[in-house]
Amino acid sequence: MPDKQRILIVDDEPQIGRVMRTGLSTHGFDVRVAADGEAGLDLFNDWHPALVITDLSMPNVGGLEFCRRVRLVSEVPIIVLSVKSEESIKVEALDAGADDYVTKPFGMDELLARIRAALRRMSPRAATESSLIEVGDFKVDPEKHKTTVKDREIHLTPKEFELLLFMVQHPGAVLTHHKLLGAVWGGNYTEQTEYLRVFIGQLRKKLETDPANPKYILTEPWIGYRFDPGI
Repeated sequence: MPDKQRILIVDDEPQIGRVMRTGLSTHGFDVRVAADGEAGLDLFNDWHPALVITDLSMPNVGGLEFCRRVRLVSEVPIIVLSVKSEESIKVEALDAGADDYVTKPFGMDELLARIRAALRRMSPRAATESSLIEVGDFKVDPEKHKTTVKDREIHLTPKEFELLLFMVQHPGAVLTHHKLLGAVWGGNYTEQTEYLRVFIGQLRKKLETDPANPKYILTEPWIGYRFDPGI
């Protein structure tokens, strides 16, 4: 029997922690709960979870600072929970290192879907840079700069390929404009959102059956994009 995947919940509301712990444990996860960011960091360092779910507003170390500190040492997926639904708060959380953002109140089915998507993104990241990445409808070979979608080879420019490769390495994660621009174009281009719009448009024309209604590269309004590989 394989080990259960570990999920760390960091939330100062005991009732929410208990509900999530019960629900996730029922679905086969090994779950531990920390009551604030400081305790969460200690447990993270000792226990090494596969995924973290954290609230934003907490005593001692808040959710944003918690995300930043985890990102200093790990690429583990982080899902942020918050009653705040403003786009600016979402962007701040994602730029702090979160992979996804779920607004309270939420259903367990939605949370489980977000967890599955976040855990899937870690599979291709485990491959070396030169290894073939296979996820959903996509096969991407970084060494040969070759891309196929449903066994159809797609010809991409070097920059298109670099952008798609980064998205394929993070399936299901919300990728902010800032994160994508920094990863593909570098730190001097993090405000040049027009670059991103142009290249996303080009990728959609080559990858999507109907670029006007994309199913692979999805827009997260005012935040960025989410890559759905078709799993």
